[in-house]
Amino acid sequence: QVQLVESGGGLVQAGGSLRLSCAASGRTFSSYVMGWFRQAPGKEREFVTGISYSGGRTYYADSVKGRFTLSRDNAKDTVYLQMNSLKPEDTAVYFCAASRSMRGLTTGSGYDYWGQGTQVTVSS
Repeated sequence: QVQLVESGGGLVQAGGSLRLSCAASGRTFSSYVMGWFRQAPGKEREFVTGISYSGGRTYYADSVKGRFTLSRDNAKDTVYLQMNSLKPEDTAVYFCAASRSMRGLTTGSGYDYWGQGTQVTVSS
């Protein structure tokens, strides 16, 4: 069992920045691929970014490339999502997720554990 706790969400103006954190506990953190998804009101959950076990590879949705940066610190069992140049369309609940496999990295069904989510609101 892995517990995931997100933090760092909030209200920010367009063009601003936020850093989300996801702290994991329960099992060997480095054994899990980590991802972030988001869900806006009335919309389906969508993949935002993912990172490999060691952090050597990262993957981004086209909508956030060049603006978001995902990293992980396996010594601290934490992943960090740095979000810059935020836009109103980035407003959503952001969920951290953990998967034992790289397979299905960009699809929600590929993950084994989920956090409770943190709200990000970007005002225009």
